[in-house]
Amino acid sequence: MSITPGLRAEIETTVAETDTAQALGSGDVPALATPRLLAWCESASIAALGDALEADRTTVGMRVQFEHIAPSAVGATITTESILEKVEGRRLTFTVSVREEGRLVAAGKVTRVAIGRDEFLAKLD
Repeated sequence: MSITPGLRAEIETTVAETDTAQALGSGDVPALATPRLLAWCESASIAALGDALEADRTTVGMRVQFEHIAPSAVGATITTESILEKVEGRRLTFTVSVREEGRLVAAGKVTRVAIGRDEFLAKLD
């Protein structure tokens, strides 16, 4: 399989107490936290690639452009969708959206870069 625009994934999640702004330290309300939404968008983007990458390659986050538009309560069912829109060399740009029962909760772009796993990890030493 190759990395081509149009690859997509959808992830459904139920908001838990551990997903709130209070729990993550990003605020003091018991509502779905923006950092958790971003993590779900990254996960959906990784899932959209499926097995398109060679076994020795992965992607890392590079840029996020994101708007958290509406609140969601603990117990809400959230659907996160990611669609690969653009491939520029190693740079992969995804359009992401987050919905609760059809209502738009958040939307934006996630850019990830394809890398060699071993070469990347060697830079950490």
